Amino acid sequence: MGAGPAPAGATAPSAHRTGSPIIPPGPKPAVLTAVLAALVAVLAPVGQWALLPALVVLQVVTAAGWFRLNGMWPARQGIALAFAGGLAADAAVLLVAPRYAVPALLGVLGVWFLLVLVLRLRHRGGADERLDALTAGAASTLLTISTAGLLAATAVHAGAVTAVAAGVAIAAPVRGVLTVRVVGPVVAVLAAAALGAVLGSGPGAGVISSVESLPAAGAATAGAVCALLGLRVASYDWPSRFVHFTAGVALPLTVSAPVAYAVARWFAA
Repeated sequence: MGAGPAPAGATAPSAHRTGSPIIPPGPKPAVLTAVLAALVAVLAPVGQWALLPALVVLQVVTAAGWFRLNGMWPARQGIALAFAGGLAADAAVLLVAPRYAVPALLGVLGVWFLLVLVLRLRHRGGADERLDALTAGAASTLLTISTAGLLAATAVHAGAVTAVAAGVAIAAPVRGVLTVRVVGPVVAVLAAAALGAVLGSGPGAGVISSVESLPAAGAATAGAVCALLGLRVASYDWPSRFVHFTAGVALPLTVSAPVAYAVARWFAA
């Protein structure tokens, strides 16, 4: 489904607009990101089924957020299809052995890309509108399905998910408050590394890593970098600040999902 009417209060793209379109989402979505990431960090050691509700919330916000970020709102069919892909990915990860999680996710992704293509072929808009809708739908599907990597990583090493999610949980609000260039990202990364070190060396550190605090600090730092990258993408503020709020909540944690799986494999090795 193509781009719908602009939301109330939105400013249509115009040649008369000046200034940078890169505007950070701000502290409000960052706080929501921190809450969601903290839930992931706490629930991952409990198990995949405990993590699933928080993951489903993340998938809803990711599917909707990407379309809003692209100025496509409402886009109900595309959002519903991307979210359904996320649920299918969750089911695939839960049904297969951990070592088959990646092939299962790739299989779901391939099937859903075909479904996205079929949906866009039915679009009756112009060529440019169809291409925009296809691009947004494919990207939203990829991002939403990739969040199931958190579920797969939990089966490999739950502590890795905790460390990465903790890095996201601390970096997002720090960056949301400190919007100064260089200073904000540096402080966010350092805060995440410090939190990871504390988690890795405190009581129950075995949940995070069996090699003291250094791996946990590295994993949390990786989560912080992912959060900063996600916030940067969500900072594309065109045509209005309204459209990137949801993406600002989802993308910092969504981007970290593949990294969490890689870190989990590293911890488990």
